[in-house]
Amino acid sequence: MESTWLRDAMRSCLNATAFASADEGRGPPEQRDPRFRKLVQGILYSKRFIISYHLLVLAFVLLLSAVHWWEQNLRWRTRRARRLQILASDDAYGGVPGTVKAIPADEQASPGTSLSGSSTLEGTSSPPQKSGSESEITPLLHSQKMLRPPPSRKPLFSIIDAFLMYQPQPIPVFDKTLPSNGTTILLLAFIGLNIFYCLHHINFNLFELFVLADRFGLVFVANLPLLYLLAAKNQPLRFLTGWSYESLNIFHRRLGELMCVEALFHFLGMTGVWYTLLRPGGSTLVEFFFGRVILLGLLAFVAYELLYLTSLGSFRQRWYELFLGLHVFLQAAALILVFFHHPASRVYVGAALFIFIVDRIVFRLGIKSTTTVAEVSVLPDGETVKLSTNVVKQPSTILTRFGTRSIYEGWSGTDHVFVTVPCLARKHIIQAHPFTIASAPPKADEEETRLELIIRAQDGFSADLLNKARHHKHLMVRLDGPYGSAHARHMLEDADVAIVVAGGSGIAVAWPLVQHLLDVTRSTDTEIVPTSLLRRQKVFLIWVVHKSTHISWIGLEQLAKIEDKGVDVIIPPPTEEVGRPDLAFLLSGLVATTGEGKKINVVASGPDSMGRRVRNTCALLRKDGSDISVLIEKFGW
Repeated sequence: MESTWLRDAMRSCLNATAFASADEGRGPPEQRDPRFRKLVQGILYSKRFIISYHLLVLAFVLLLSAVHWWEQNLRWRTRRARRLQILASDDAYGGVPGTVKAIPADEQASPGTSLSGSSTLEGTSSPPQKSGSESEITPLLHSQKMLRPPPSRKPLFSIIDAFLMYQPQPIPVFDKTLPSNGTTILLLAFIGLNIFYCLHHINFNLFELFVLADRFGLVFVANLPLLYLLAAKNQPLRFLTGWSYESLNIFHRRLGELMCVEALFHFLGMTGVWYTLLRPGGSTLVEFFFGRVILLGLLAFVAYELLYLTSLGSFRQRWYELFLGLHVFLQAAALILVFFHHPASRVYVGAALFIFIVDRIVFRLGIKSTTTVAEVSVLPDGETVKLSTNVVKQPSTILTRFGTRSIYEGWSGTDHVFVTVPCLARKHIIQAHPFTIASAPPKADEEETRLELIIRAQDGFSADLLNKARHHKHLMVRLDGPYGSAHARHMLEDADVAIVVAGGSGIAVAWPLVQHLLDVTRSTDTEIVPTSLLRRQKVFLIWVVHKSTHISWIGLEQLAKIEDKGVDVIIPPPTEEVGRPDLAFLLSGLVATTGEGKKINVVASGPDSMGRRVRNTCALLRKDGSDISVLIEKFGW
């Protein structure tokens, strides 16, 4: 039959190694169809070529690691020089403590207003005062127009930096949230790399369609270890690059989507091989699909496509618990199917499985997981639960140096834990939900610390927890963590003006950051940030709340304590009363009055729309010449 050579070639390619010869096989080479030799050569070239893909990815990671550790070393030396300079100076800080301010609605919209004339949380008001010094009483908002720093020269790098910082609006039809331009460019470069490896050295003719389809499948399995590495909560990339898994989550999701496209083209290519080359020889579609190799691949393809569809944001938000269960089941089933589908995939499946086992079983269930009794209470708003437990500090281990520690070894600002409450229902036994630790990190001399989580009830797990908290004061919970990155803390530490913006329950991220700036300590003399440095740094906390009762999540007393230490706390009127505040106007006013010639770093946590508004305001200020950087911490994923 005409298609016999193709069947023989396909069987030969299943067991061929990367460095095998196209002449290996049954029968003398001169008796084979020339197309057989050409097809096998194409398959063997693909197996050798894909090795360079791994080397290229590894080289990129090492480059990022070198940049990260160079920046860390530069930061260490800069901080040491600054500390020595401050210790040699006798200058005293002449500012006065900040004031907790709730901006009246009429002052947000009227020209000539100032934050100094706003009413306090207690309901009193302070008349505007005139002063020549840049202190608490200095007007910050002068007009309805967005305030900007004085015009300055715009170096090219500032314009480029502003462009990379900017985040476009969501795609209207699909309501797809887009990342910043910088992240998008990096993602497009990676997609381009995958396209190159899928199409390089491919002869686009009918008889080599099998080589093209096989290449798509090979690039797919080559990405499997990277996909699992990006999803792992405990992975070496955090130590090497400083990026924790939540920062890499967007790359994990986009890589998963890209792999689904590669799997689709692999499927379509193989179906095309049947239609154009095997069908004329008498092979039926049923016979083709129900062959052992093809059937296993088809089932794996269906599993991965279902995995993608159930991972879409709309599905996750509506059926989060179902998403968690399907995510575990489908990816496990797909790995098994791919393993038996093709021998060339087994080394990649083995690597992915190794990463999964080490992360989930060794670290998450073994080292970082703990079971404890927690106190639960419903806050005054009636829709928020505070979960608290006492944590007795334990000595650090060698794993702590690499960022792997249990909750008993402490945590840092913006860290989060995964919470499991088995007593809620059977379905919650295997579910773990992430929540940012709202309480301040333990100090070096503290033996016991209070860990607190603020959980806003929506549906599913949080709604069940709220109902349980209304009738029970103590629950058995399992905590997995802590997890997080030091990027936000380092950004704010290094700023002359630190601005922390929180939207709603994003205060769970913002509050520990402010506490960290006030209480920061280090283990060596070159890393200590003196109190005098903290007092010289201007710190602003902007908290946008939906209801006035949400202020009870932190409490007026605690807010007053940090303003006594010099933090300016700004709380606009609740959004349910006057709508969303003009954050662009607010941030621009702060930068214009306090940030001229200073390094300004902004960290925001809250809804996506708020984060995009803060990011784009900072991008515009950066374009205008301000030395400003921004980091958006997502508290929900």
